[in-house]
Amino acid sequence: MAAVGGRVRSQRALFPLFSFTARRASTRPLRALQLHRLPSSRIRLYSTPTEKKQAETQDVFHAQAGDPAAAQLLSSNKAPSSTPQTLTEKIVQRYSVGLPEGKFVKSGDYVTLAPHRCMTHDNSWPVALKFISIGASKIHDKKQIVMTLDHDVQNKSDSNLKKYRQIEQFAREQGVDFYPAGRGIGHQIMVEEGYAWPGTLAVASDSHTNMYGGIGCLGTPVVRTDAASIWATGRTWWQIPPIAKVTFTGMLPKGVTGKDVIVALCGLFNNDEVLNHAIEFTGSAETLSALGIDDRLAIANMTTEWGALSGIFPIDSLLQRWLRFKATEANMYKSASLSSSSTDLRFNHPRLDTLFSPPQLSADPGAKYAKSLFLNLSTLQPYVSGPNSVKIATPLSTLEAQSIKIDKAYLVSCTNSRASDLAAAAKVFKDAAAANNGVVPKIPDHVSFYIAAASSIEQRAAEEQGDWQAMLDAGAQPLPSGCGPCIGLGTGLLEHGEVGISASNRNFKGRMGSRDAKAYLASPEVVAASALQGRIAGPGWFEKPEGVENVKVILGEGTGEEQVDQMVSVEEALEKIIAQAEAKIGEAENAGVAADKSASTSAAAAEGEEDTLTDILPGFPERVSGEIVYCSGDNINTDAIYPGKYTYQDDVPSAKMAEVCMENYDPSFRATARAGDILVAGFNFGCGSSREQAATAILAKGIPLVVAGSFGNIFQRNSINNALMGVEVPRLVQRLRETFAPDAAPAGESASGAAAGKEGVTEPEANKQSLDTPPPAPVEKQRQDDGVLTRRTGWTFEWDVRRSLVTVEEGEGGQRWSQKVGELPPNVQEIIARGGLEKWVAAEIGKAN
Repeated sequence: MAAVGGRVRSQRALFPLFSFTARRASTRPLRALQLHRLPSSRIRLYSTPTEKKQAETQDVFHAQAGDPAAAQLLSSNKAPSSTPQTLTEKIVQRYSVGLPEGKFVKSGDYVTLAPHRCMTHDNSWPVALKFISIGASKIHDKKQIVMTLDHDVQNKSDSNLKKYRQIEQFAREQGVDFYPAGRGIGHQIMVEEGYAWPGTLAVASDSHTNMYGGIGCLGTPVVRTDAASIWATGRTWWQIPPIAKVTFTGMLPKGVTGKDVIVALCGLFNNDEVLNHAIEFTGSAETLSALGIDDRLAIANMTTEWGALSGIFPIDSLLQRWLRFKATEANMYKSASLSSSSTDLRFNHPRLDTLFSPPQLSADPGAKYAKSLFLNLSTLQPYVSGPNSVKIATPLSTLEAQSIKIDKAYLVSCTNSRASDLAAAAKVFKDAAAANNGVVPKIPDHVSFYIAAASSIEQRAAEEQGDWQAMLDAGAQPLPSGCGPCIGLGTGLLEHGEVGISASNRNFKGRMGSRDAKAYLASPEVVAASALQGRIAGPGWFEKPEGVENVKVILGEGTGEEQVDQMVSVEEALEKIIAQAEAKIGEAENAGVAADKSASTSAAAAEGEEDTLTDILPGFPERVSGEIVYCSGDNINTDAIYPGKYTYQDDVPSAKMAEVCMENYDPSFRATARAGDILVAGFNFGCGSSREQAATAILAKGIPLVVAGSFGNIFQRNSINNALMGVEVPRLVQRLRETFAPDAAPAGESASGAAAGKEGVTEPEANKQSLDTPPPAPVEKQRQDDGVLTRRTGWTFEWDVRRSLVTVEEGEGGQRWSQKVGELPPNVQEIIARGGLEKWVAAEIGKAN
């Protein structure tokens, strides 16, 4: 082995097979994709029972989001004698505390989690202030916590430097591992330093925690209050989301990358198929072998943009080889800083021996999934996302033909700026130099090309390989390792009218600078080629596989290929038949409950569910009831609920919060809604930024319960964390729309704004509460028959918490119906009864003292 100046150089000598070391020699494969919906008969046979069965297990917020009729199946849900679990459920099982004996967790369950790791970044100081305000003084488990500085590392202002010093001092006092500004992006550090570990559950106060799934670690984001709870008690709560299985088939062609895979998934499955789901990626060993670890990390990272709460790959032989290399490397170098523990404490061969000893952690045969999606990698080609939306994915060849001029190019972020990504980009310039008598050509004068490695270690590897210098020679401008332009901070932001292309993860309007700019996303080599040519272009590495003619993405249960479908195992086929039969039985048993118009029948239905009664904690109401006040919009974002101009005003009195509640959605809400009402809204209620005041303002109005077709995930967390109850009842939204807005779009769907009389409510640029908050969807204001947006309906709603049963009376003398909803278990009741998560934590600290 040649002399080595740094740990990653040896990495390449020791293990030249991985995607993070050499990116498929001179090219990266490409694939084309196709959309194929199965015939309705096949959907009924395979998909429908699976989806309905999954809906049975959803609780409260995610109760029946997929299908308004699915709630009728809940009452037939009987615990099986054996409980097959998905990989996600198995990992959650490991990190759930206080489970009843013999309890197997499933999608929809609320659990108390003690995550293996919890990472915070620049928001560590706001979390610390919460931690201190609830009476905590000592972190419960210092090995559980990691702090990094990565978001605003270019900001040298006194206020930012003061905050960074405060975070570092707090970390030192508490004895937790800390990584200073410039060391790397937190998610990359979690992976390369072994904090994110296969088969474990890790959380972070950042939306791209999903990335850990690339190495078989279940990563999911939490909000700041959750992080403070984990610091103080080691625990928080989580609801296991619906779980989707994404199966890859075929082989990745040359010239196509993991970035192309996820851009295609986001852009072609763009109807919220996996919104608020946990994703499990699977495929044959041969297929998955084409997706190196860096490809998997990029795919898992951008499952966030796809709308998912996690995205995990299997723990397989390719991952094992990568881990073995990392353990060998860690043993050789034992690197650590003065503020963090040695890497070899986490990456070591004895630990790997334990990890890979039988039985291997994987999903059980017969595990239930909410839905299954399939993608044939052989049919993919390079894709570009945008402009300004990940839901737009266009083949690179199409955009190349349009000769779209660019002004800026970015090779930054935790998504695609590891050493392999830098090598792929540098190869574009090295190849051009080889054709130019060895001289690296310069990028055009009108283009600015910015590069920042995911970590200092990845940059060192690129420097040792000559890749970093090759890009500098071409005119690239280096930035410190950190988030930077990806989140609209620091040097090189897009200005008015400019066009940029980036290897990062988000391109919504205004994310990387001006809202009047256009942003595209692509793989590192496409970004580099575009920078070199001054227009959106590729390096010319794509080779279309022989025999692949059509562009095809397969959507549904099954591959769409008859011969492949016939290879489905007997066990899987039997499980589908059983699920179908159970669903049909459930429909028949519960038809009476759905059609019931009398209170006596509702009571009888409740009596029939005595075996599923929920324990009610002292002080928690058994029933919550009130008149329905109906806000008809979909995508009512947090700025519509609580205006951003008040978000950063301290000590806003409760009366003022009540006054401005829903102001940006409908100013008349102030006079229409009353204390004690039940607020009912459309779908995706509470999307947008993470401000907790969206929940507390509703409570200030005296409204104890929100009912919606579905909730934004962050709002769901903030609601429980602040003692606001919520339940999803899509059927109620559907009935309200049928009654008061019969010409509006069906429940959960959006009509055109002009036709439906809708106006967009967008969030002001300065209102982001966290540095990486996704933008809210435009509010779909579905006007009612007389044009009002908020209506007193005269309908009443009652939630019987003990029986997990809701009853609606559609006005005096109107139809009365009931349906089962998900359980609100005691662990969540306790948080609400104590007045929210912070007060729960304070009580736990009091017990400990």
